[in-house]
Amino acid sequence: MSQSVHDLRRAFIRYFEQQGHRAVPSAPLIPQADPTLLFTNAGMNQFKRVFLGEETRTYSRAVTVQKCLRAGGKHNDLENVGYTRRHHTFFEMLGNFSFGDYFKEDAIRFGWEFLTSVVGLSKDRMWITIFREDDEADRLWKKIGVSPSRIVRCGEKDNFWQMADTGPCGPCSELHFDQGPSVPGDATPNGEGDRVI
Repeated sequence: MSQSVHDLRRAFIRYFEQQGHRAVPSAPLIPQADPTLLFTNAGMNQFKRVFLGEETRTYSRAVTVQKCLRAGGKHNDLENVGYTRRHHTFFEMLGNFSFGDYFKEDAIRFGWEFLTSVVGLSKDRMWITIFREDDEADRLWKKIGVSPSRIVRCGEKDNFWQMADTGPCGPCSELHFDQGPSVPGDATPNGEGDRVI
C-alpha cells in the first residue's frame, strides 16, 4: 500500500460512513466543556457525556479523526515517546464509535476488514492482542480467520482500556502489523520481528 496520510484519513472516514457512521469533526485539542481534562488525549473524549448517559446524539454510530496530545493518564506511556515509532506527543486518533448500536463482533469485523481489504495489509503479518480474560474476543478473532498462534493475551496495561478509576472502561483488542526486523519498534508478541500498531 502506498498512500499519503491524507488518503488514509479519507479512506477511513469513507469506509465507516459506508458502514452507517456519521463523520464527526475533531474536537479542539484543549477541551472546551470538560474541566477534568487539560488536553484531548483520546478520540472518545468528545463523546464522554454520551457514554456516561448524560447526553444523546441524533446518530448511533460515529467516525472521527481526532487530534490528541499524549500527556499522561491512567496508563501513562509518556516514557515510550521517542522510543518507538508509534508513540508521539501529538497524534491523530482514527476512531469509530457505537452508542448502543453494535458491540465487539462488529467492531472486530470493521477493524479487520478496513485494514486487510481497504488498506491492503497482509493478514499473515497481523498480530492480535486481547485482554487475558476476554474469551469472547478470542473466539471472534478466530471466527474471522485469525490463526490462534497470532492471538496474544495481555494484561491491564496493554488491553484493558480505562481513563480513570471510575467511568467507561473494559477489555480491548489491538491489531499489530509486523514490519520485520529492519524496522525499530516493539518486539512482536512472540519476540520475532518488530511491530507497529
